[in-house]
Amino acid sequence: MAAKSEIQEQINRLPHQPGVYRYFDDEGIIYVGKAIDLRKRVSSYFTKQDHNKKTQQLVKNIKRIEFTIVNSESDAFLLENNLIKQYQPKYNILLKDGKTYPYLLLTKERFPRLIPTRNKQPGDGHYFGPYANQSGLNVLLELIRALYPLRTCTYNLSPENVEAGKFKVCLEYHIGNCKGPCENKEDEAAYNQYIQQIRQILGGDLRLPKQYFREKMTAAAQEMQYELAHQFKQKLDKLDDFQAKSTIVSATLTNIDVFSIASNEKAAFVNYFKVMNGSIILTQNLELTKKLDESDGEILAPLIMQLRQEYESEAKEILTNVPVGDLPLPGVAVTQPQIGDKRKLLELSIKNVLYLRKEKESMNEKSKDVNEVRIMEQIKKDLRLTELPKHIECFDNSNFQGDNPVSAMVCFRNARPSKKDYRHYHVKTVVGPNDFDTMYEVVTRRYRRLVDEGASLPQLVIVDGGKGQLSMAVKAIKDLNLWGQMAIIGIAKRLEEIYVPNDPLPLYIDKKSESLRLFQRMRDEVHRFGITFHRNTRDAATLKTELTDVKGLGPITADKLLSKFKSVKKIKELTEAQLIAEIGKAKAKVLLNYFEQQEAPTE
Repeated sequence: MAAKSEIQEQINRLPHQPGVYRYFDDEGIIYVGKAIDLRKRVSSYFTKQDHNKKTQQLVKNIKRIEFTIVNSESDAFLLENNLIKQYQPKYNILLKDGKTYPYLLLTKERFPRLIPTRNKQPGDGHYFGPYANQSGLNVLLELIRALYPLRTCTYNLSPENVEAGKFKVCLEYHIGNCKGPCENKEDEAAYNQYIQQIRQILGGDLRLPKQYFREKMTAAAQEMQYELAHQFKQKLDKLDDFQAKSTIVSATLTNIDVFSIASNEKAAFVNYFKVMNGSIILTQNLELTKKLDESDGEILAPLIMQLRQEYESEAKEILTNVPVGDLPLPGVAVTQPQIGDKRKLLELSIKNVLYLRKEKESMNEKSKDVNEVRIMEQIKKDLRLTELPKHIECFDNSNFQGDNPVSAMVCFRNARPSKKDYRHYHVKTVVGPNDFDTMYEVVTRRYRRLVDEGASLPQLVIVDGGKGQLSMAVKAIKDLNLWGQMAIIGIAKRLEEIYVPNDPLPLYIDKKSESLRLFQRMRDEVHRFGITFHRNTRDAATLKTELTDVKGLGPITADKLLSKFKSVKKIKELTEAQLIAEIGKAKAKVLLNYFEQQEAPTE
C-alpha cells in the first residue's frame, strides 16, 4: 500500500458527494465502487478494524485512488456497472461464464434467415437469446422451421439478382421446406408476415401466430380445402404443444422478471426467470465467486441490470427475495411479494437457487473427499503404514519459563480438523519445564481414557518434537500395552524432520509432499490451540494470585469477584457500597485497604 500519509491526503481530497471511486495498484484498477458519500465510504476501508481477509488484502494493495462525481445514486450505479464491465477489476464480482451461450440471429437482409450462432456481430440483424442451453434453442428452431418455409441459402437475393435469374432453386424447395424466393416464387409480403410471427414466438408471445393459423385453418375449411386446413391444424397443434411444455405459473401474471439469490462464504448463486403471458419462457442459473464481503443485495443489484440487458427484458416488474436498493430503471417496480401468485413464483425461483447451492456444495464436498483420500493414501505410502490414517492425533506442550505447564492435543479425521475432539491438559505430575515427562503424562492420560471408554484409537499419533519427546510418547504407549495398535512419529521444528521409533536417522519426506503439509498444518494447529490455552491459564493464575494473596479474603471470594467482573482492574473501579453488596462489609474493607496500599507511593 502507498504510504499512509499519501493515502490520507487522497482521502481528504474526496468530496462528500455521490460518485464512483477506483482503487489502483502498480498495474491498474483493482476495484471499482459506488458511494452516496465518497469520502465517508472510502475512508471506511482504512479506519474499520473488522474487515475480512480479502478486504484487508485489497486495502494493502491500494496505491492510488481516483473518483468521479455524479448527480445521483442511480448515476453512480450505472457508471460503476460500466466501469466493472470495461476493466474487470480483480476484487469486483464479475459476471463471467466459461462458455459462450448460443443465440438465434434473424438476419437483416431481404428474405431474412434464422441462424443459430454463438458470436454476436453488431449490424447483422436481431439476436434473440442468449439461451441457457443448446437444447432449448434447438426446440425453438425446430418449431419455427416446421411452421414457416424459411430459406437457408446464403444468396444475395436483391431484386436485381433475382430478376437477372442468377440463382436456381435447391433441394429445400423440392421437398417443401422453402418456397423459392431465389427464383421469385415467394411473395415477399407473405414472407415478411412469417418473420413478424417468428419475432412474436421468439419473444415468448404465441398469440399472433396462433391467431394466424387458426384464421387460415377456418378459411381453408370454409372453402372445403380440407387437406390445407389439416396442415394449418397441425401447425396450430405444434404451437399448443410447445406452449404446454412451458411452465405455466399463472394466467393472471403478464411480463415479469424474477431474481433470487442464495450464498455461502465463498460463492453466490442466482436464479433468473423471464415470465411472459403467465409462462416461464427462460430460466438461467449462475454461480459467482465472492471477492470481498458483499451482501446478497449488493451482488444481485448489478446482476439484475446485466441480465435484463443481455436477455433484452422490457418487463415493468421485478421480483426479488432480497432488498436491492433503488435500481436506475425508470417505471420498473422492484418488489418482494409475501403472498399470492407472485410469491409462489418467487418461491419457485428460490427453490431452484437453493437446489443449485446444495448441488454445488455437494460437488465441492465430494471433491474435498477425493482430495482427502489422496492425502491419506500419500501418508500411508510415505510412512509405510498398514492402514489408511483416517484418525490422526497430534500433541504439543506449552509453558512460559516453567510456569503453568499445559499440553494440547488436536484431532484430524479424514484429513480435516475435528474440533469437538480437541483436548487441553493441565499437567499434574511434572514439576518445572520438563517436556519429556510432560509428553509421557499427557499421552498416557489420553490413551488410558480412550481404552477405559472403549473408544477407537487413532491410526497415527504425532508428537511435536524430536527424538526425546517421541521416545517418551512411545514409552507411554508401551506401558499401556498399546504398542503396535497405532503408528507414531515425531516432527522436529527446526528442519521439519520426521522421526520414527527405533531409528536414529530422520525419515525424508519430499518438502512438497501433501503428507508433510498436513503434518505441518496439524503441528501449527496444536501449537495455536496450546498457546491460547496456556495464555488463558497464565492470565487466570495471575489474577487469582493477586487477590488470593490478600489476607482475610480467601479463594472463594476471589473466584466470585473475578467470575463476575473478569479483571482486578474492574474490581478496583467498584465503589465501597458496590463491594459491600458483593462480599460483605468486613471483606470489602480488607480489599479496599489492600488496594490503597498497592497504590501508595514507595520510597
